[in-house]
Amino acid sequence: IAISVVVIVIMIGMASLLNANVVHKKSQDMRSIMDNLSFIMDDISRNLRTGSNYYCITGGDTLSNVSTPKNGQSCWGIAFECSDPLTCNSANPNDQWVYYVDNTGKVFKSTQGPYTTINSFVQLTPNEVTVTGNVGGVQVSGFSVLGAEAPDDGDLQQPFAIIELTGNINYKNIITPFSLQASVSQRLVDRIVTP
Repeated sequence: IAISVVVIVIMIGMASLLNANVVHKKSQDMRSIMDNLSFIMDDISRNLRTGSNYYCITGGDTLSNVSTPKNGQSCWGIAFECSDPLTCNSANPNDQWVYYVDNTGKVFKSTQGPYTTINSFVQLTPNEVTVTGNVGGVQVSGFSVLGAEAPDDGDLQQPFAIIELTGNINYKNIITPFSLQASVSQRLVDRIVTP
């Protein structure tokens, strides 16, 4: 009887231990995916902060003709001049860095300019992550750009971008929603206003 009781207690303990191990593994995997999303937000923020000439890619825009700064809300992509002197030249209109959210819900990046082939774009988000483009016709993921254009009466606002990534993580048939947002101001002084 004593041996039977000990065996039952050990079996219950082993089942609990194995279950705790599975839960811990899932938790670690989810944490890894969330760390990846945080890294993506940090990468976009850091490069936008040191970049210039923000261009909001909206609506029917293509990844061409993005050399002139453009303001906008609900942008599905953003192009800008990077600050790396080895890969970017502000006189070259074809070497901007580009981040965009495609129609499958993945975030892509190119450091070779928007005019290169689609193969130059690298997928940043893991396959378990789907960024939602819009819900009910309202854009919930993407970019907004303010102060990039120079209106005729003078631009006194430093270029500013808002990054919003909202969507779901589908890991082992468990769907976890997420929402990340960051705002970035261009570090380089936009224009010097003279009296």
